[in-house]
Amino acid sequence: MIKIYHNPRCSKSRQGVKILENSKQNFETIFYLVNIPTESELREIIDLLKISPIELVRKNEKIWKEHFKGIDLSDNEIIKAMIENPKLIERPIVINNKKAVIGRPPENISFIL
Repeated sequence: MIKIYHNPRCSKSRQGVKILENSKQNFETIFYLVNIPTESELREIIDLLKISPIELVRKNEKIWKEHFKGIDLSDNEIIKAMIENPKLIERPIVINNKKAVIGRPPENISFIL
């Protein structure tokens, strides 16, 4: 089952949902600001994306700039920050089986469909 970690207030995330709808495949929408990923889920997403935790952080978010920017954080601390402040998680994230992409640009999603 395809999953999209979605924030409906984000235009790129809404575009990602449209791409999935147009693909005619079934998918699950996870509103990650409400259903915050657990630490193990977030670690699994990071592993599937084949990135480091810092690469999943939205560094232009006010929360990041005010509380974390310029501080040397471990991967565990970065993951904890994203769980405590899910707005920091880059979006949209689409997972299809054991493949995942960040939908920025949204066209990236087509690589795993």
